[in-house]
Amino acid sequence: MGRIVCFGPGPRFKGGIANYNTSLAKTLDAETDHEIHIVSWTQQYPSIIPRKFEDTSSKTDFMEGSRIQIHYLTNYNNPFSWLHTAQFIAGLKPDKVIFQWAIAIQGLPMGVIARKLSKMSSAEVIFDLHFVKQKEGSKIDDLCTQYGIKPAHTYLTHAYKTVDELKSLFPNQQFIVNETGERNANWSNKSTSANDPDGAKTVIKLYHPVYDLYAPDPAFNVEAFKKKLGLNKHVFLFFGFIRKYKGLHMAIEAFSKVAKSREDVSFLICGEEFWTTLDPNKWTTKLKHMLFGGLKKMLLSKDSDEQNYRPLERIKSLGIEDRTVVINTFIPNEDVHKYFQVADSSILFYETATPSGVESLTYNFELPILATEVGHFPETIKDGYNGYLAEATNTESMAQIMLKSIDEPIDREHVRKAAEKMSWTNYVQAILKN
Repeated sequence: MGRIVCFGPGPRFKGGIANYNTSLAKTLDAETDHEIHIVSWTQQYPSIIPRKFEDTSSKTDFMEGSRIQIHYLTNYNNPFSWLHTAQFIAGLKPDKVIFQWAIAIQGLPMGVIARKLSKMSSAEVIFDLHFVKQKEGSKIDDLCTQYGIKPAHTYLTHAYKTVDELKSLFPNQQFIVNETGERNANWSNKSTSANDPDGAKTVIKLYHPVYDLYAPDPAFNVEAFKKKLGLNKHVFLFFGFIRKYKGLHMAIEAFSKVAKSREDVSFLICGEEFWTTLDPNKWTTKLKHMLFGGLKKMLLSKDSDEQNYRPLERIKSLGIEDRTVVINTFIPNEDVHKYFQVADSSILFYETATPSGVESLTYNFELPILATEVGHFPETIKDGYNGYLAEATNTESMAQIMLKSIDEPIDREHVRKAAEKMSWTNYVQAILKN
């Protein structure tokens, strides 16, 4: 029996990457006879970042019934823990180590761990790339990303856009791209050079699998919950962390146009604002905001700084308070299904997009997606079949497809069929190939 290590945030953390890493580990545990380990951060980011990252609200135990062993070892702020992490993983003698790569700021610790691991272990080092080009546009993102992901033997991507960004980041490295999981036979040969065909690295272009951690509750009283929230007949849902790149400000404006032409619509917004999770009155929070603000001025362009991003304020200025329901907090895992089950469609009017956890979560509830024509969305959303696509940054176009989704509703069977190809089982089968 072999071993596989999934390195990334464990289930005690909030967010899509923690859910993703958990789902991956659970599928590997269920579909193989390998011994599966999650090796997790204890702290994922510099301690000055003013945000709470751990999930203290959910009561659901995603690990119940699994054989997965979880180890919380890696503290971003303690380089000694990086070395200990590499030594611990090497000591497990794994066949494969799968790193979840989702933010450039983690490049230094992950790069150190992966390099040490390559020297101490014969394991295949795989980087599962949720992005290559950082959305926020930091001046040092490319350097952090290059250092962090370069040690990989194999890359997984969820879109061809990410493949192109990877090639651009490493112009002198040869890549072999496929959708099946076959590896370059010489992936572990350390004597080959980047421009030698034998030194080519494998890129497996897959997809963002459909989350299986959440499921509809067939006994859930949809109409009663809609009444409790004060929702109208047709419900548009925005779900997840409120970040500028997700375009909630545009979605609110587009909905205001829809609300002018129809009385029977509601906009349900569920999720916490990313930078408002700590008590603003505590001196520690004020200090973190001051230090982090100074750091961002050095690293980010003014347009990329979203710490003062407050799209919810637009609801009042547009006069749509009576049509909008806001649950401005982190939604516990056990309550997620409620909000998707009362919705008719999921709104993803992103400014930029890499494969989205919210998109994957939406498919699990067989909801049509209304998205913008950015990033990978045209790869996964067939306009008029499993969702509708609007022009990027065009709120009039967004409003039109919102109205169209009511007048010409998407058959949910189409959504289910489109999602079938994006199963975790198919995903891990590609990972397991050699």
